[in-house]
Amino acid sequence: MTLPAREGAGIPGGAGHVAQAISPAFEGLFRAEYARVVGIAHRVLADQAEAEDVAQDVFVSFYRAHPADAPYAPAWLHAAAAHAALNALRGRDRRARREAAQAVPIDTPAVDDDPAYIVAASETRDEVRAVLARLPERSAAMLALRYAGLSYAEIAAALDVRASSVGTLLRRAEDAFRRELR
Repeated sequence: MTLPAREGAGIPGGAGHVAQAISPAFEGLFRAEYARVVGIAHRVLADQAEAEDVAQDVFVSFYRAHPADAPYAPAWLHAAAAHAALNALRGRDRRARREAAQAVPIDTPAVDDDPAYIVAASETRDEVRAVLARLPERSAAMLALRYAGLSYAEIAAALDVRASSVGTLLRRAEDAFRRELR
């Protein structure tokens, strides 16, 4: 991972570039949390490349503003991954709506090469993502983190809520999801 240099840090390089070695603490954090951060983003976006882009942005943001050995680092990264992925999803939905509104219909024959269940599953995933994009940020993040495999304690740390409240908040988020789905 290549990170931009911090202001005033690093070794001068050619052509005005500043090179900087990544601290062992940040490298350790990156190695420990990268797969999980990508996993959270991928769970929301269902696009590996986009999830990796989100993860890189999250790590760069953390690197620029926080010490690598901060005790809150994993929680911060998990929450930021969920929020950044949801923002990317919302941006994708806005772009798709804008393009659909401007699109000119083209008469093309339907392609029925895929089995019906694959199409239905794809439509269901798209619908789930659309509903997540419409939910309040905290509810969507709560669901994204839980279904990405985080424990209640990890969700509580990531979203800065009491661990004893996570079950109730998840139930409310799931209820809001079901209402929005209808």
